[in-house]
Amino acid sequence: MTLFASTLVSMLLFGFPFMVTLLGSLILYIYVYMPDFAPRLMMTMVQQVITGLTPPALVCVPMFILAASLVTSGESAGRLIRMIKTFVGHLPGGLPITANASCTLFGAVSGSTQATVAAIGGTMRPMLLEAGYKSSFTLGLIINASDIAFLIPPSIGFIVYGVATSTSIGALFLAGILPGLMILVMFSTYCYFYSKAKKIKLLPKASRAERIASIKDGLPVMGFPVIVVGGIYTGVLSPTEAAAASVLYALFVEMVIYKSLPLRKVVDAFLQTGVITGVVFILVGAGQAFSWMIGFLQLPQKFLPPLFGPDPSMLRVMLITVIVYFVACMFVDPIVAIFVLSPIFQPYVVSAGVNPILLGTLVTLQCAIGSATPPFGCDIFTAQLIFRRPYLEVIGHSLPFLLILILATIILMMFPSIALFIPNLAMGN
Repeated sequence: MTLFASTLVSMLLFGFPFMVTLLGSLILYIYVYMPDFAPRLMMTMVQQVITGLTPPALVCVPMFILAASLVTSGESAGRLIRMIKTFVGHLPGGLPITANASCTLFGAVSGSTQATVAAIGGTMRPMLLEAGYKSSFTLGLIINASDIAFLIPPSIGFIVYGVATSTSIGALFLAGILPGLMILVMFSTYCYFYSKAKKIKLLPKASRAERIASIKDGLPVMGFPVIVVGGIYTGVLSPTEAAAASVLYALFVEMVIYKSLPLRKVVDAFLQTGVITGVVFILVGAGQAFSWMIGFLQLPQKFLPPLFGPDPSMLRVMLITVIVYFVACMFVDPIVAIFVLSPIFQPYVVSAGVNPILLGTLVTLQCAIGSATPPFGCDIFTAQLIFRRPYLEVIGHSLPFLLILILATIILMMFPSIALFIPNLAMGN
């Protein structure tokens, strides 16, 4: 296993694409240690990559990505921000609170932290800088507030977790709502007191007419959570049907209501969706092959029992699991971490008495946190690319938000009903 681990880490540090890192380390291990079985194992590996792409639930992914691309190409994000700003912009911390709320609501469109960084951050960062906030604060706020989008349905993390563990994606979607709103409140509270301590000048209060106009302008965007959450909660739509409805609604809002999306941009959104979907699906396929190989080598049976200890408590099991996912996502893409680790950990954790829906919520939250945490959180590099700022500046104010997210994880483990209340209500439990 030393060769396997050293190859994996070396290829990662040398900057190879992660799918190459995963499959390359496996291929090298097979040909060095199992040369007699290499041809058959390579054929099985190819089959596993294909198997990883066959679950029908993955149809949701390209459609939700397309809906997010259409909205990002149009005016929905800007109008959503303006609507929220007219109601909270005059409060201490009004602009950061607007950013938090906008990331939360935009999560109902994108389900992706990186898309949220691009869509909300591009509009909010100039406003925050003009109001007097330090650049490092604005960057830390944006990359961490985007974590909320990974919990608000339609979260791509929930879709991948549901596929990897055969857990209900609809129930996972509903489980992410209250934890996401809890983190919104916690972030906003911190921003309120931070802004007062830094004596940031307050913005003028919007008039009643301005608020009414902003509601008329931004209300169509609120149709996305109604379609996704309302459709799944009432049982009218499955997650796949909700994804298709989101695409149609995005086209209607941007092309008919806002008239902000010419045909050229629609074509660009489809092409962009094809590229992003290709990357996601390659990672999913590679993750499936990697997970199968780990099972074939019986690594879980060797490492998990000593890790959890004899007769572990439910709290110990959850704590170890969230730490493993959090650390993993500091180094690798969350989709890969979910697909590789979930089939390994889920049977052990559920057998310890942890509700599978709660486990999926905790796992997805850790993946979101890890994606904004040094050294290799993917949102950090997304922010670097979009805002053209150095690495140390992007992560300079991440610690307070990271501590809040860790506190949110602890609260969620202590009070599981925060995640389970809405799914239980919807299912009549």
